[in-house]
Amino acid sequence: MIVTETKVRVYYEDTDQMGVVYYGNYPRYYEIGRTEMIRDLGFTYKQMEEMNIMLPARSLKINYLKSAYYDDLLTIRTIIDTIPKVKFPIKTEIYNEVGELINSGEVVLVFFNSLTNKPFAAPKFFIDKLTQIFNEKR
Repeated sequence: MIVTETKVRVYYEDTDQMGVVYYGNYPRYYEIGRTEMIRDLGFTYKQMEEMNIMLPARSLKINYLKSAYYDDLLTIRTIIDTIPKVKFPIKTEIYNEVGELINSGEVVLVFFNSLTNKPFAAPKFFIDKLTQIFNEKR
């Protein structure tokens, strides 16, 4: 299992008139966590796109448990618990400043070749890196 954590401040623009994070902003928080997780693995989305590898979302599940508020410092925990094939499921948990789980969900990405416009198996270099990390944690 791979777990990364990213801190994010709730800005005024993220909230409604009551100072509560607007529900539609959570997918953006998930994306921030995923982007930083990919970077922690030693890659960037930009590098992958230069290799014609795209990672579009296939599905998104979100569980809203508690509200987040203006100026909260959130912890986005991004989790990979399986080696991907074509589909790449990524779990996300978001915690408030006192450590309460306030949101959880899963995004399933798909490895997609931008030249052929077709899904394909996760590239070897990506699988090798995940396998190495999974084996180190055993």
